[in-house]
Amino acid sequence: MLAGVPIAVFAAASAAGIYAMARRDHQAALAARARLLDSVAELFSDPAVRIGGDGFPVLTGQWRDRRAAKVELIPDTLVTRRLPQLWLVVTLSETSKRARPSFGALARPTGAEFYSRVEELPERIEPPPGLDDSIMIRGSAPFGLIHAERTGEALRQIFSDKRVKEVLVTPGAARIVRQASEGERGAHVLLRQARFPIAAIDPAMVLTAIEEADAMSAALDWSIAQPRKLSA
Repeated sequence: MLAGVPIAVFAAASAAGIYAMARRDHQAALAARARLLDSVAELFSDPAVRIGGDGFPVLTGQWRDRRAAKVELIPDTLVTRRLPQLWLVVTLSETSKRARPSFGALARPTGAEFYSRVEELPERIEPPPGLDDSIMIRGSAPFGLIHAERTGEALRQIFSDKRVKEVLVTPGAARIVRQASEGERGAHVLLRQARFPIAAIDPAMVLTAIEEADAMSAALDWSIAQPRKLSA
């Protein structure tokens, strides 16, 4: 009976050690996750970061032209046949409403895009020529009432980058959803965990999203004769 006591003590000590190690790893992972947008904050004036319930940061600030900006990271694990995705969501809110319709496009829709707002728009729009037919487009007005030619050009440029998931423009804001990272296969397959091999979001990724949002906004703006084009 007494011979089993050391074994039980050893087992309890081992379990406690494993738990402490796992807790340290978890805390370190949360700390690293909270810092993902630190370098991006330098792009904006008056930046503020809060940590969401999932441990990912949400950055707010002001862009150079005084538009309010919001940068989010959204983990997506709902599609079981695909590796987890980490989406970068960049939203720019106008200082006053613009003369343009609401318009949105979603690439490779599965029906599980809980973060998407394209489905909220009332009109289904056929993709313009040269754009992947699988891209779902919706708007607040039929395509014939929108600048079809330049809107199609902007869409083709933006979605030529397969990392772009969604673009949404309304009179009050413009929003781009891009892939920031893809989950590690081993952690997903063996442990069913979403681990993203990224230490920080590159500010260039956010600048690209802002450029895309501005190009799409200009294409839809009825008051602009010749909208800006994306840089090559």
